[in-house]
Amino acid sequence: MAKLPDIGKISAEVFKELIFPHLGTKRPEVLVGPQHGVDVGIVKIGDKAVAMTTDPVFIVPEYGFERAAWFAIHILASDVVTSGLAPTYLSIDLNLPLSMTEDELKTVWTTIDKECKKMSMAIICGHTARYDNCNYPMVGGATVLAVGSLDQYVSPRFARIGDKIIITKGPAIEACGIFAAMFPGSLAEKYGVEFSKRAQRLFYKMSVVDDAMTAVTIGVRDEGISSMHDATECGIWGGVYELAQAAGVGVKIEKEKIVIEECVTEICDFYEIDPYKSISEGTLIITCRENKAEQLVKTLDDRNIRASIVGELIEPKYGMNLIEQNKEKKLQHPIVDPFWQAFYNALQKKG
Repeated sequence: MAKLPDIGKISAEVFKELIFPHLGTKRPEVLVGPQHGVDVGIVKIGDKAVAMTTDPVFIVPEYGFERAAWFAIHILASDVVTSGLAPTYLSIDLNLPLSMTEDELKTVWTTIDKECKKMSMAIICGHTARYDNCNYPMVGGATVLAVGSLDQYVSPRFARIGDKIIITKGPAIEACGIFAAMFPGSLAEKYGVEFSKRAQRLFYKMSVVDDAMTAVTIGVRDEGISSMHDATECGIWGGVYELAQAAGVGVKIEKEKIVIEECVTEICDFYEIDPYKSISEGTLIITCRENKAEQLVKTLDDRNIRASIVGELIEPKYGMNLIEQNKEKKLQHPIVDPFWQAFYNALQKKG
């Protein structure tokens, strides 16, 4: 059997061998079932498509409870919007540590409520309690549902050879946002106080809700957006690889065409991580019909979301290909995200 990772998400091999063969009852209304590299499942209920995703409730007190709660709800919503449907309902379970105070819970919950209202998402059920042996950052779990018409959702199944690949914001958004929030003093010492302040703005870019909801306004499937994927663990290289694999196509991507946010290069250099392999919640990978690609980039830009056309989907026989400094090589899935080890090393130095 394929080996479990020391830390982080399971590999495609573990998913294929252990998870995928055991998925309960097969039901005809399942439109999109579990796939490695696909962020949501989608079912047909009546004349509606219902997309759903489940994740931990991820609260990091060191961010400050307001920022931590903002990030937690946006992690959840960012997966479901890759369906092209807007977040609609939230079911949330909070298994809180005994150390959490009433004021801290109030801050977390009112922030979640505020962000749900911004997204027009209703909280419909849940469970809240404090327990022994529960600890940060995983303090429960939640499911987000998004509801729309059957012709409104997108999925790798709609991706086609010739579709252009568009990437928003660029690499290592989450890695750098977390480093900037957790270690502002270290960055200030290396690059100056003003740099550290600018770097901390990356934190609130760690969401693809606006990216995805803006993208689908140009049309979906043959009218525009065919699929979307949130570049989380293993970053852009992992995300592009997974999306193409799920679509059953090959890919050609040009590294130098990918936009990159301010401060990212310096932070990744400082912590010695490859930005393109590093966790990047906030970076959306989009496939789009060729004739709508330029319109998509302009539409995103009009919302102050940086994006660029970076490649295209190709015949599967040509495989996964990366062009870097005018040289073509095979695009490999990173498997292990370099952020985690760098983050724990930084924590130890701080301690």
